[in-house]
Amino acid sequence: MTTIITGTTNKPMAAEQLRLFFKNHPDYSGYLYIGYPIIGTVNGPYPIDALWVSSEKGMVIFNLVEGKDLSDYQDLQDDSVNKIEAKLEGYRQLMDRRKLCVKVSAVTYPATVAHMPTPDVNYPVCDDSNLEEVLNPISWSTPAYYDSLLSVLQSISTIRKGKKKREILNSRSRGAKLRSIEDSIANLDNRQSHAVIETVDGVQRIRGLAGSGKTIVLALKAAYLHAQHPDWKIAVTFNTRSLKGQFRQLINTFYIEHTNEEPDWDNLHVIHAWGAPGGGERNGMYYTFCSLNNTAYRDYLAARNLFGSADPFGGACNKALEEAKEREIKQTYDAILVDEAQDFSPGFLLLCYEMLKEPKRLVYAYDELQNLRSISLPAPEAIFGTGPDGTPRVKFTVDTDGMPQQDIILEKCYRNSRPALVTAHALGFGIYHKPPADKESGLVQMFEQSSLWTDIGYEVESGELADGQHVVLERTASSSPKFLENHSDKGDLILFKSFASQGEQDKWVAEQIKTNLSTDELRPDDIIVINPNPLTTRELVAPIRKKLYEEGIASHTAGVDTAPDVFFADNNDSVAFTGIYRAKGNEAAMVYVINAQDCFESSFEMSKVRNQLFIAITRSKAWVRVLGVGRKMEGLIAEYNQVKDYRYTLDFVYPTKVQRDHMNIVNRDMSEAKKRKVKNFADIITELDNGQIYLEDLGEEQIEKLRKLLDRHRGDRNADS
Repeated sequence: MTTIITGTTNKPMAAEQLRLFFKNHPDYSGYLYIGYPIIGTVNGPYPIDALWVSSEKGMVIFNLVEGKDLSDYQDLQDDSVNKIEAKLEGYRQLMDRRKLCVKVSAVTYPATVAHMPTPDVNYPVCDDSNLEEVLNPISWSTPAYYDSLLSVLQSISTIRKGKKKREILNSRSRGAKLRSIEDSIANLDNRQSHAVIETVDGVQRIRGLAGSGKTIVLALKAAYLHAQHPDWKIAVTFNTRSLKGQFRQLINTFYIEHTNEEPDWDNLHVIHAWGAPGGGERNGMYYTFCSLNNTAYRDYLAARNLFGSADPFGGACNKALEEAKEREIKQTYDAILVDEAQDFSPGFLLLCYEMLKEPKRLVYAYDELQNLRSISLPAPEAIFGTGPDGTPRVKFTVDTDGMPQQDIILEKCYRNSRPALVTAHALGFGIYHKPPADKESGLVQMFEQSSLWTDIGYEVESGELADGQHVVLERTASSSPKFLENHSDKGDLILFKSFASQGEQDKWVAEQIKTNLSTDELRPDDIIVINPNPLTTRELVAPIRKKLYEEGIASHTAGVDTAPDVFFADNNDSVAFTGIYRAKGNEAAMVYVINAQDCFESSFEMSKVRNQLFIAITRSKAWVRVLGVGRKMEGLIAEYNQVKDYRYTLDFVYPTKVQRDHMNIVNRDMSEAKKRKVKNFADIITELDNGQIYLEDLGEEQIEKLRKLLDRHRGDRNADS
């Protein structure tokens, strides 16, 4: 059977006809690519209409014809074969000295032609009636090269390698280990390659763990669409401003690799989600929408004052949509790709959707666990609303063989080792968090849908993944590659350490960074120091930076000493310090998480601080150090010791619906105003208890309402137990 990967094409009728042919002929095996690959030539990009790769037939190029003109079909076959062969000859694994060991054939495949040309065995023209007659005689004398050929085609890009060649003197150093890791993940895997190519004429969702390659896939997808449709207006947007440079570099590298040209940045926009007046680098999707539709633009302060601090951007987007709908919304883009969608409210995704021309190609990528708003994204039916007839404007259909997937899950993690990733999940969810005295579970949060655990690469080792049931979850080599953890001992991959004072912590971090650079053969851009609380970062990283300065080691605080769109220094010779928000979307070999005690517990927003710790740990692609001070840090270490005792598995009782709802209330993100109200109520209880005020002061009506609320709450809890 042939696996069909459907990309974007400007010859849809012939492409669909060819897809159906292979679907209806399961005796043919291999891979059929529609709209891929794109060959870079001296004259610019040369898209291949369709390509079939078979262990028996080799490579068959299909030149699709949508109209009735076949006047130059022989020249087109020659061109496509010559360009493919020239491309393949650049891969040593496909060559026997000077001979290409891949059989390359070409077929012209028209959707409809009034008169077929005179048959020519050297230049076949086929429709469904005679395609089998042409394909069957083709044979490949060296099928041993099939796996190598597939690898070349599916790799798409080698952009994952380090920024520059590593100079290694010690084969056992961290730098040597890191170079081996980077070489192992240089190419995209099969699933990621499909996600880049497969193109939906509508909404497409890409989900995956941190380190599963979502940002890379999104960037390459933008470059792929731009190469296939250079006249399209395409936008790539995101929440973390420091991602802008990364996106431009990824897109530029892929585009040049496949087309030998620079992208046309007038048609391919890499812009922040919010934006501001001033044009150029200050532009953003929301600001563009307001400008085009003549609606009021609100900056952060104005939006917060008007809509509150919980979700000011979501409020601003919803208001802009409301105002624009009074007129006719200007549809500007042919495709929009949104990264970090978990950090946006549905209003921003709907705003992007409304900016699109039909068929509204919107691709959004997200990771539930990197959500810093503590609110999960709703289903697409809820995000994009309903049409005039009441039916959902967007509805994901069941996957069909040969059709591009609307909902893609990247379950394999290529950044974090299995021990680091499981530890991050255990701490993020509070799997081994000691419960309060009156509680059965210390869980902080949990997926509403238990199946998400298997979607992100976990398997059930024992028990049952269902409400109220005990379950043990583990990651396997298929979802967490062994090479990510085999290079170092587990105690070196991830280390938790407590200090008597912050000064001791800061001294230790500075000494370790000095060793990383002087002995371990790491570069400054291999290191990130993360302070989870963004409000205290500038102040708390200063002592460590001072110690590094005294040692002659350059450092910077991302977004403070650099432009807002820059994370690593331009020359890569400076160690990056950052708060959690700018850390998102970035990675480094060695990650130091300082002041982690702030993530152990919180009077409010427990899930938020645990998510901050999860994000910080998952920035590491080799080694991570989780550091802190005092009793709370000891509590985190106790939880990590449980993770080790349970062999880096997740062992817990899955909470029921009522328990999950209770978690969401207790640990939810709260505005400052709501925090003050809760604190005021707590003060009233204290004053009642110590006799400063009396029950009679509250009034009988208020006391009775409070009694009924408490009784109802007890009843709900008892019903669940």
